[in-house]
Amino acid sequence: MTPTPSALPVPPVQAPPLVLTIAGSDSGGGAGIQADLKTMLALGVHGMSVVAAVTAQNSLGVQGYWELPPEAVRAQLDSVLSDIGVHAIKTGMLASSGLVEIVAEALAASDAPAVVDPVGVSKHGDSLLAPDAVHAVRSALIPAATVVTPNLYEVEQLTGVKVVDESGLREAAEAVKALGPRWVLIKGGHLPGEPADLLFDGEREHRFTAPRHDNRHTHGTGCTLASAIASRLALGDDVPAAVAAAKEYVTGAIAAGFPLGAGIGPVDHAWHWRP
Repeated sequence: MTPTPSALPVPPVQAPPLVLTIAGSDSGGGAGIQADLKTMLALGVHGMSVVAAVTAQNSLGVQGYWELPPEAVRAQLDSVLSDIGVHAIKTGMLASSGLVEIVAEALAASDAPAVVDPVGVSKHGDSLLAPDAVHAVRSALIPAATVVTPNLYEVEQLTGVKVVDESGLREAAEAVKALGPRWVLIKGGHLPGEPADLLFDGEREHRFTAPRHDNRHTHGTGCTLASAIASRLALGDDVPAAVAAAKEYVTGAIAAGFPLGAGIGPVDHAWHWRP
């Protein structure tokens, strides 16, 4: 006798790949942990979060930020890593040297690939990293990274190398690679011409370009790109494939960026779900 549909065995439910973001909260929802979790959902992984700082932020800029106590960040890390586990980790705004060092210890102790976005300033030019924390990012956090994703301002902050055109991307990549990560992705979106990024592991070089969309609503691009890379690594991509897929995703999100408030609006993390 053929069983009725209700009597058929139900296959066990399996969790999707697990990705942890360790970053700051953006009250405007366009960047930070909010952007990370939206990106992770859009790409089919389960996003988890460790809040390192809280910002008062909108489309016009950052009105203030407050870092969480080190014990609060450490407790969040212990809670997730001891029970749930991760397939990839992404870091963003960490605010202070103390928090950078706690997170660097967690990355070094984990076997999961880590994507480090060395956040120094916001889209509006507001500082998000204490001056004395730059050394900790350089000496402790970046060496623990599978991929580090600095923009051109962050390259200069970390290494002193100033990039003025695409020909300078290789020098920037070599300078950041010397700090110890496995891979470096130099983001050249602020250069003239098509947005060009350079991925480098010390020997191999991969260049990624995309159309430049005439849209000023680009809040959250760096967070979104790093989270997309982490998501694709958790799904099983190697680093070049993960970067290529993430670049395609963030380019679509930039094209669909929308106005919000009176300033710079966010990229659209759900762009491929829209009609």
